[in-house]
Amino acid sequence: MTEPTATASHGVASADFRAAMAAHAAGVVVVTTRDADGRPWGLTATSFNSVSLEPPLVLVCVSRTAGGYEAFASCDEFAVSLLHEGQQDIAARFASRGADKFRSQDTTSTPALLPAVEDALCELDCRVHARHPAGDHLIVVGQVTHIRLREGAPLVHHDRAYRTLRP
Repeated sequence: MTEPTATASHGVASADFRAAMAAHAAGVVVVTTRDADGRPWGLTATSFNSVSLEPPLVLVCVSRTAGGYEAFASCDEFAVSLLHEGQQDIAARFASRGADKFRSQDTTSTPALLPAVEDALCELDCRVHARHPAGDHLIVVGQVTHIRLREGAPLVHHDRAYRTLRP
């Protein structure tokens, strides 16, 4: 066990908070949308969760420094692709700045015509339900309007690395 580092003005050191969050295993998703000009935007996220069953709501947290932040802050719709264990390279590409993220060989369109990751475990089309500022992120809540499911094992992020789950 490591000892806590010096605290910031809010009482918790950034390094300690990052270490604590690294201990939490989370599924890896790629979130995509289009801006007002039709340009596709996407990012990798682990801050994704279900919110409600009735109506079906999910949330994703988008960093204010993320490429495409403005597109997510103003879009009416977005898509979520839950990645499988063989899609680490796609997760890394969508986590990078300036990468050619949308490649024809591994992207597809959802029924709402949003870009998505080809062969993801699950694709969700979402209509924006609400947005909430939260520190250095924006929480975007979406109502799920379409689901496409596939079989497979999920890609997981834990301790600052991509992992797989085996039964």
